[in-house]
Amino acid sequence: MQPDKKQLEILLMHYFRECYPGFPKGKVVSSESPDFIVTLTSRNNLGIELTRLNPANAQSPDIKELSQQKLNEDIIETARQTFECNSPFRLFVKFQFAGNETIKEERKLIVAVQIANSIRQMVVNKSRNSFFRETLGPASLPRGIESILIIHHPALLNSFWERSNNLGVSKNVMADITEAIQKKDKKLMLYQKQRLNYYWLLITTDRLKGVKNYNLPNKILNHNFQSQFQQVFLFDLIKANIFELL
Repeated sequence: MQPDKKQLEILLMHYFRECYPGFPKGKVVSSESPDFIVTLTSRNNLGIELTRLNPANAQSPDIKELSQQKLNEDIIETARQTFECNSPFRLFVKFQFAGNETIKEERKLIVAVQIANSIRQMVVNKSRNSFFRETLGPASLPRGIESILIIHHPALLNSFWERSNNLGVSKNVMADITEAIQKKDKKLMLYQKQRLNYYWLLITTDRLKGVKNYNLPNKILNHNFQSQFQQVFLFDLIKANIFELL
């Protein structure tokens, strides 16, 4: 059995491949340093390294926010347990809670049960042997939850249910992206021992946002990032948006 980290990487790589029209044809094989090797039809080999965008300078939540985060995490865990009581599916699930409406303690259990039922209805005709992605919107969710991303891949044997941006919201997204690229650039010499023809870097983020109120996608696309990788991508998992940084 693959360890949890590799199971999740396989799911995310398949998700990226489904969403990116320019992904080259070829066989994708799980590896180490880099995380994946794609054997291209041209007989060249492409190495792809994955990393998660870390909000290194995230704003610390206050006591009220911490309390709500704890409540939200309790809801997620109760929903997961309720769903998995009578379902064999192990899923990658990301919750985006509404910023303008908090969930009260007395609603915790009923909200969790409603979520579990909505996800159960969504997977009822799905195959455990196939990849699928679905998003539940406000119309099918209790008040206080904006959206839920649900992804399944047969390689996923353990479930991952989390709130989006659980590492925090960045004060400086551009600096965080630059830091992610630089950290992986330092390891590129290790990856190059594989003697592959091309190297890509895929940076994933739950939901692209920052504390500053400006057009973040435009700012990213207009920024001149530097890297030793031939291509660098930023992948917003919730919106399924891909930004080609290089």
